Amino acid sequence: MSMNNKQRWMGGVVLLGGGVLLAALLLKGNEEIKQVEVQPPASTSPKTQTKPKQATEGQMVQLQPLAVDVETEKRLLEEQRRSREKAVAEQEARAAEFLAMQQQAEADAARKAAAEYAAINARRTAAQESSDNIPPELVGEAKAKNQQANVANKTTDTSKIDADKKAAEAKRQAEADKKVSDAKRKAEADKKADAEKARELLENGDKKWMVQVALAANQANADSVVSKLRAKGYKVTTSQTSKGIRIMVGPAKDRDTADAARKKITSDSSLNMKSAWVIDWVPLDQR
Repeated sequence: MSMNNKQRWMGGVVLLGGGVLLAALLLKGNEEIKQVEVQPPASTSPKTQTKPKQATEGQMVQLQPLAVDVETEKRLLEEQRRSREKAVAEQEARAAEFLAMQQQAEADAARKAAAEYAAINARRTAAQESSDNIPPELVGEAKAKNQQANVANKTTDTSKIDADKKAAEAKRQAEADKKVSDAKRKAEADKKADAEKARELLENGDKKWMVQVALAANQANADSVVSKLRAKGYKVTTSQTSKGIRIMVGPAKDRDTADAARKKITSDSSLNMKSAWVIDWVPLDQR
């Protein structure tokens, strides 16, 4: 059911109710008229008593208050009808205004979307036309510049990589040189120590009796044993062999002196060298 049909239906219901009310008022007025006609006159004194006026046949009795109530009811009903019509008209006007605003907003959105789409198409068309209008020589020149830029970037990257490689190589070379230098210094120190030992043996005469206390597997073990013996005041000599590093105490002038040194070393529990023995040692330069 539409809005207009609902409003018409409601107006009809109101008018029907007003008609029923009006009929009830009319019936009530008729009953009051009858009661007035049959009511006896009030008792009055003989001097003041007057005969009531008799209504002639055909003369209508006027009830002013009842007529006023009916007219007022009609006027009220008319005002209510006009108020309803005014409210309905205002509501319809607001609905029409809202519908117009909604239609205007939809139209504005559609125009905005169309304008944006047209602008995008215009930019695409302009870009296509500008690319189409570029002379071939300019296109080739741009490509050449791009290629040169790419080559320059690659050259820069290659140079950077080469520089990093050179720096790493220089670092490795420096480390290798340091190791070689350390090895040379150690070899020179070892030669100097051997020379000192040989010179001492030569200066002290023929002293070839030695006490071999250990055969170390590596230089670290040999250095540990040598440190212990030197801390006790022994003269220690080392010699490299195919089985390891020989550690000897001495030399002594004779075997008995060397054997006495051996017994002293083996009896020292702090040294823990039970397998020492006396050897007839000949220096390398005398073999």
